[in-house]
Amino acid sequence: MPVTGQILGIEGTAWNLSAALFDQDLVATHASAYRPPHGGIHPREAAQHHATMMKEVVAKVLEKAGTIVGVAFSQGPGLGPCLRTVATAARALSLSLNIPLIGVNHCVAHVEIGRWATGCQDPITLYASGANTQVLGFLNSRYRIFGETLDIGIGNALDKFARYHGLPHPGGPVIEDLAKKGSYIEMPYTVKGMDLAFSGLVSAAKDAKAPMEDVCFSFQETAFAMCVEVTERALAHTEKDEVLLVGGVGVNRRLQEMLRIMCEERGATLHVPQRQYLGDNGAMIAYTGRLMLEHGQALPLETSRVNPSYRADEVDIRWRAGEEPRKITVQKRTEARGAEAVVTIEDAFVTKRRLSKSYRVGALDQRLIGERTKAEARLISTARKAGVSTPIIKDVTPDTIVMERIDGTLLKDDLSPQPLLAAGVAVGRLHTAGIIHGDLTTSNMIIREGTCVLIDFGLSHVSTELEARGVDVHVLFQTLKSTTSQYQQLSEAFIDGYSREFSAVDDVLKRECEIEHRGRYL
Repeated sequence: MPVTGQILGIEGTAWNLSAALFDQDLVATHASAYRPPHGGIHPREAAQHHATMMKEVVAKVLEKAGTIVGVAFSQGPGLGPCLRTVATAARALSLSLNIPLIGVNHCVAHVEIGRWATGCQDPITLYASGANTQVLGFLNSRYRIFGETLDIGIGNALDKFARYHGLPHPGGPVIEDLAKKGSYIEMPYTVKGMDLAFSGLVSAAKDAKAPMEDVCFSFQETAFAMCVEVTERALAHTEKDEVLLVGGVGVNRRLQEMLRIMCEERGATLHVPQRQYLGDNGAMIAYTGRLMLEHGQALPLETSRVNPSYRADEVDIRWRAGEEPRKITVQKRTEARGAEAVVTIEDAFVTKRRLSKSYRVGALDQRLIGERTKAEARLISTARKAGVSTPIIKDVTPDTIVMERIDGTLLKDDLSPQPLLAAGVAVGRLHTAGIIHGDLTTSNMIIREGTCVLIDFGLSHVSTELEARGVDVHVLFQTLKSTTSQYQQLSEAFIDGYSREFSAVDDVLKRECEIEHRGRYL
């Protein structure tokens, strides 16, 4: 039910302590940032800063207070000592003012303040912050995670590189300025389906023997291109037409520009909130707390414990309950555009031509097109020889593959147990052959006469490592969680098929589980 009055929100998951009052609009906000004298953020020192400045920060916004009807706080994810300091203050205020306490998921708050500030309805969200890099979409009262970093967040990657070279914290703005004078040098580019990883890029940037401006330019261009690519993959998979950028790294003008170019080329709209709502801020906690209070999601004190690993997909988004995800109707046609290629269908053949991406720097773009085209053609043929159902290759050029036309139904259009079992059989055979698909989404599997045909091997590679196999399966499981409410039944069907062809199934599933539960707040 509607709330009459103001919500006080307190945010302090990491280095920024912020408080805000929200009624029907933002009433007041005030912040105090912890600035480490050298190196990165030390959790206990940041928490001490928050404890010292809490009274001043909260008092400043209370100068404009009317009737306060609830106090919201960032319950997680974040740095444990910082979260506990903020939670203690929120509990004290809740008790002293005799008003409800609301624990807010930090990631969900970024999305909700972004939706409020921009007016977008049902976007694919790129959440790029210090410790988090995720691509999210809404389905069945949850924000589903299509993809995320497998190691560290984009902001932390920038900060680690900056610290190594003695640059001030936060490193992102300094790197952005230096990059304006730089030129491109080759660096590692790690995309795995809709997941990505930055550790290899950070190491390469630290070791690069080149002018600092060139290293900063190349680091930024590579990291942001990875973020935009995984966002485009989710956009293509869901067939939506809105992208929302949130998180502190979202203030970077080059990242905004790259996303805008991608959206324009796809006929989508990019939404970027005002700067004050991009980084960690009390307004997002207060606004989301208001939504939660209106839908009966206040917390008893005894269940108000903080959660440093609190994930967005654990939150019941009651204020969007019953809302159907918007989907653009796509008519059947002889030409279709995926995340990175145009596919033309002609009689018995399909021509797949990789497109140049205007948002990527030219040298990187040409390198990825060439590498992926060659790898796809080679590994499709290798997989077929190993008994995996794939299209027959007819011709290959540097950016184009002509192959057999596969008539059937995309797995994403037939999410039921039998097709998932067939998918498990196909992936089991693939992994037994020592091949990693690299992009195991339901858009890259075609069901034909009860058999699963694997397509789109552009991110594939040869590996017998448990980690690679676990990531492959993780990509598929994340796609299922993001697009269907029948995840449990469908994942079990996949595992059934997978276990029929791959003997070390238990080891792979254990590793997939480890990948899913790895801490993202580093």
